[in-house]
Amino acid sequence: MEAVRRLVFLALLIVPCLAELNWTKSEGKSSCQASLGGSSQSDTHRALNLQLNPSEDCTWTLERPENKNIRIIFSHFQLDPDGRCESEYIKVFDGNSTKGSLLGQVCSKHDYIPVFESSNSLTVQIITDSVGVQRTVFIFYYLFPSGTSIPNCGDYLDSLEGSFTSPNYPNPHPELAYCIWHIQVEKGYKIKLNFRDIFLEVDEHCRFDFIAVYDGPSTTTGLIGQVCGHVRPTFESSSDSLTVVLSTDYANSYRGFSASYTSIYAENINTTSLTCSSDKMRAIISKSYLESFTYNVNNIQLNNPTCRPKISNVVEFSIPLDGCGTIKKVEDHSVTYTNIITLTPSPTSQVITRQKHLQIILKCEMESDSTVEMMYMTEDDIIQNQSALGKYNTSMALFESSSFEQPFLESPYYVDLNQTLFVQVSLHTSDPDLVVFLDTCSASPTPAFTSPTYELIKSGCNQDETCKMYPLSGHYGRFQFNAFKFLRSLGSVYLQCKILICDHSDPQSRCNQGCVSRRKRDISSYKWKTDSVIGPIRLKRDRSASGNPGFQDQIHREETQNQPFDSLHLFSFMVLALNVVILVVIIARHFVNQGTDYRYQKLQNIN
Repeated sequence: MEAVRRLVFLALLIVPCLAELNWTKSEGKSSCQASLGGSSQSDTHRALNLQLNPSEDCTWTLERPENKNIRIIFSHFQLDPDGRCESEYIKVFDGNSTKGSLLGQVCSKHDYIPVFESSNSLTVQIITDSVGVQRTVFIFYYLFPSGTSIPNCGDYLDSLEGSFTSPNYPNPHPELAYCIWHIQVEKGYKIKLNFRDIFLEVDEHCRFDFIAVYDGPSTTTGLIGQVCGHVRPTFESSSDSLTVVLSTDYANSYRGFSASYTSIYAENINTTSLTCSSDKMRAIISKSYLESFTYNVNNIQLNNPTCRPKISNVVEFSIPLDGCGTIKKVEDHSVTYTNIITLTPSPTSQVITRQKHLQIILKCEMESDSTVEMMYMTEDDIIQNQSALGKYNTSMALFESSSFEQPFLESPYYVDLNQTLFVQVSLHTSDPDLVVFLDTCSASPTPAFTSPTYELIKSGCNQDETCKMYPLSGHYGRFQFNAFKFLRSLGSVYLQCKILICDHSDPQSRCNQGCVSRRKRDISSYKWKTDSVIGPIRLKRDRSASGNPGFQDQIHREETQNQPFDSLHLFSFMVLALNVVILVVIIARHFVNQGTDYRYQKLQNIN
């Protein structure tokens, strides 16, 4: 009976709409250009159920009164399944003609429910191809006040699990509602969404009131379900985000829905897993592994029991390197961070237990990027040693001044010749006791750093007269120098710095020795080393030429020609060099007082 009332009401609604449309024949095509809308209360919403013919060409405009926005929803459409988006489509324009901005295009290839909004008029254009197939488009649009919202209509959910309901649940949901819930969990997890209750208007195609679920953060792709009526579906995302939409029309409001979600760790973990990063250890334990020993996961803890894990289908500890009872050990060539996960068995009585004691030892050695695991058991206890080798995360940037507050954001970096440049190498870690030391910094006209190169810093010592190193400053290594260019080069300069990471509390560390000669240099006390590269740096006078394709090709050829030889070319070159070694010596002596083609030369500032 409810369905009959809906159909009768829809028929009464559609008839006056079609009566307003001006359908005229033009060269065998149907044209439907009209203006829909009005300022009266009865004109705040309309519905169209269009049966389209082949070779259709329809355009109409939706006008709006002042202080109102328009929302148009294509809740169901069936176009030529084999049609191309170029020849059969629905386009929506912002404004009162097709000359306005294109808000979006709909065709049979799209996997979403198209919804468009505007504070202006909307123009809809429908084009069909000549194929004789059935085509149906259901369009619903309505006006709504600007700057108003429905309470509890949508939200951003970022916890590992949670629940949400439609507005007013379990009371009838509001009319003309469009609510969006964005669910975002941590990277590496998927989302399982369960609708515990849905009570929306029943329709075969869910045209009137519906819930749409999207796999991902967007409502313009990835539709995995459109539901209505009385159902209890379950959905699972393929990534760490999911989007839920509730859309309702102007009639037949019911209690809406109630839903909950949980996080599922995407990777298959049989027992345990450990990863090390610059600021934390991430330990993951299979929940089914713990349950196989009949352990209660609520009894698991770290050295610091106040640091609690996240529990889903796995138990995950995110352990900062400087907290939660983590112990740091400084050795000659590495820094090791250790923590222990323990699971205390539930006592059988006040004095005995029949469960084994579980202990997982976590170790992160900051040296390389390989991973080694080991596990062994004893009769009385289960002890699992989990270790991983990690590396620190570093970056290098140019700054505008010695305050090191405003970095250069563009690339390439355009500078003036002889301009003072400020360079900062940053260590991204939560360990406050580590310091960064600039061991060697050099420049090259190519990113491969083949000959020629020019040293700015060597063994912690300034090699350039304009170079100035700043004192040790925690997680930052800093220096400045004046911009230059290489002779017989187009002006590109790349910087590469070899840095050492040491423990600040060790007075004998290499970082605390400062500038030392190569003979006296002792590298046994550094804790970790890495390289950072930045570039290209170019002169501002080359900026105008950079738009010239020939200029870009010239740079590319220059940098490509300076790349290292492969092994075959190198071997051939060595054979040739051996055959003409006497001639090379003579030439070298002849030009010994004339310098080399590539050398660093101080140039005056060119304004």
